[in-house]
Amino acid sequence: MELVKVGLDKQNIKKFVNLPKKIYSAKDNMESPSQMRSLLEGTHPLSKYFDLDAYLIIKDGDTVARFAITTYSDDTTAYLGFFESLNDKEISGFLFTEAQRIAKEKKCTVIVGPVDASFWLKYRLKINNFNLLPYTGEPYNKDYYLDLFQDSGYKVCEHYTSSAFRSVGEDYVNEKFESRYKEFLSHGYVIESPKPEDYDKVIDEVYRLITELYSDFPIYKNLSKEDFYEVFKDYKTIMNMSMTKMAYYEGKAVGFYISIPDYGNRVYHAGLFDIPGILRTRKHPDRYVMLYMGVDQNHRGLGKALVYAIMKELMQSGLPSIGALARDGKVTQDYASEEKTDIYEYVLLKHEL
Repeated sequence: MELVKVGLDKQNIKKFVNLPKKIYSAKDNMESPSQMRSLLEGTHPLSKYFDLDAYLIIKDGDTVARFAITTYSDDTTAYLGFFESLNDKEISGFLFTEAQRIAKEKKCTVIVGPVDASFWLKYRLKINNFNLLPYTGEPYNKDYYLDLFQDSGYKVCEHYTSSAFRSVGEDYVNEKFESRYKEFLSHGYVIESPKPEDYDKVIDEVYRLITELYSDFPIYKNLSKEDFYEVFKDYKTIMNMSMTKMAYYEGKAVGFYISIPDYGNRVYHAGLFDIPGILRTRKHPDRYVMLYMGVDQNHRGLGKALVYAIMKELMQSGLPSIGALARDGKVTQDYASEEKTDIYEYVLLKHEL
């Protein structure tokens, strides 16, 4: 086997970008080729925040695996990401050994993965429910990847869940959440869906709240407001604003809940001819994915009120939903547990050097 550094070589970049096509089907390939190219070429908005070294594993002339090591100037952790491999422990063993060597050369003390360069892009390893097609925003991978990591000495360091919720009609009653919603409204809180023309204002408010509330999350790194806007600018196209809620108190944003229609993987591979279908899904989705939620810590209990505001929209539409990627220990993991139909699980792993 041969380790090949990708660098800026066009053929190597093409091999790196194309490998998922060998491993996944057209329906479960969740990687955006254009985003991947921009990261490898160093033109992505986040590229200035880290050093990304990407590698191919070549066996008998074929690309059989790939990975990247991301490092930050103020961090002794190496982040292993963009991991893809055939189901072969000889190949993966070679890959992990080389990744450790590279990380040590960079004076790192631990490797954490899978982390695709940044908290703001994609991280975590899926470990169950591989019989279901991935939802938009899901970190998806092959079912044998956990074994490959653990066989090379990686240990689980964080655990996350996504919850699938059944559809509910307008006759649905949840007294606990409804009373919390009415309580906050009676105290002067405003919970509303932003108008499309208010998107720029709302993205500023969400940026401030996320920067304050997510800073203690594993692998979190700060980024500027301009780069935050650049990373999330495409959400303006795919969001159905009725399923995004902002909470205000005395005119200040104190909470948010961001949901999008479930497009599967279509938004990652969208071309000109896919746009009409994406717009149809935005207007008439089959399911919603509830991606991001945050509440100012000085307004405890507001989370349930925000959830009920989303529930009201779901009651009108009669659609099911997924509450995505809650870290163990967060209260949002237990919201509306009686309505759950399935639990998806994900992990982060680490290897001490």
